[in-house]
Amino acid sequence: MTELRVGVIGGGQLARMMTPPAINLGINIKVLAEAPGSSAALATTMVGDYTQVEVVREFAKSVDVITFDHEHVPLTVLRQLEAEGVSVQPPSKALAFAQNKLEMRTRLGELGLPMPHWAEIHDAGSLELFIAEHGGVAILKTPIGGYDGKGVRVVRSASDAADWLSEEGLAKVGGHLLAEEKVDFVRELAQLSARNVSGDFQAWPLVQTVQDNGVCSEVLAPAPGASQATLVEAARIARLVSEGLGVTGVLAVEMFETADGRLLINELAMRPHNSGHFSIEGSVTSQFEQHLRAVLDLPLGSAESTAPHAVMVNLLGVDQTNDFLPHYQEAMLAHPTAKIHTYGKGARQGRKMGHVTVIGNDAEAALTEARQAAMVLRQDF
Repeated sequence: MTELRVGVIGGGQLARMMTPPAINLGINIKVLAEAPGSSAALATTMVGDYTQVEVVREFAKSVDVITFDHEHVPLTVLRQLEAEGVSVQPPSKALAFAQNKLEMRTRLGELGLPMPHWAEIHDAGSLELFIAEHGGVAILKTPIGGYDGKGVRVVRSASDAADWLSEEGLAKVGGHLLAEEKVDFVRELAQLSARNVSGDFQAWPLVQTVQDNGVCSEVLAPAPGASQATLVEAARIARLVSEGLGVTGVLAVEMFETADGRLLINELAMRPHNSGHFSIEGSVTSQFEQHLRAVLDLPLGSAESTAPHAVMVNLLGVDQTNDFLPHYQEAMLAHPTAKIHTYGKGARQGRKMGHVTVIGNDAEAALTEARQAAMVLRQDF
């Protein structure tokens, strides 16, 4: 077999965490980073502007397949490369739904998949009507560019989004906004799966995610107390999304669970995802290894768990200086069963700077251990 070469666009922590499994699999991984000194510096072979087709075309010459650390590469760039015979995984036809939430909602509706009530908003009047029809409140989203709580607002009148509804504001997001009903949910769940180019599919255990100001702070795997019916339905939804949208690689389907047990699709991510970081230690095949396998159309690995429970606690930035390294050794010494991952990123409040994972036979004990290790790392703040 000839050497396999994967090119990752984006130099963030996801590309960084793809590097160890690539080495283990004998895959030559190369990263196109946005700037020098990125999180994925060890695998960075090129620095440049991923929005320029000439830059990405040059990068593509050195690899067999292009994949992603993020979903922001312009579709026009990807379509041009695909037309020239470059393998892009997931393909542009799938990424179109990850880049535009209105297109995503439309396609999910065509597939008959469960989701909150929604509407395309183009002016104050259409937003006021939606709010009136949904209990006096709505979740308003920018259809492009939002993540980690950005581009999302709870609104009770059009005046709450006057800036977004202005001519200038609408122009920045393609002329339309997305309104969704404010779901009365009991918890948030995420179903991680992977599909290779040949269509083979694997799903990890359903997980529960805990949010802090719109950013994931903890992940519990498997989701505590999930019924067999819920597990089956979550995996069914993920498979239908993956096949219906033509996704290759890792897919995360974030969902709301309602009081009556229904699952409603909230967001999609077509790449390794924060909800799957537990899989590095908690699964036979991590999401990062599986993503590489999938985009290269290699056989998928087992997604079975390595322990009854795995928990992941995010290390979210507390200020502009703490990079969680001053107490790194102290945390390792005090919590030898905790696996501490740092991302080599500059400190910023709220930024995902790393994570801590603990696996074991007892869910509460694992979560306590992970939280305590995280507390040691951020003890000065």
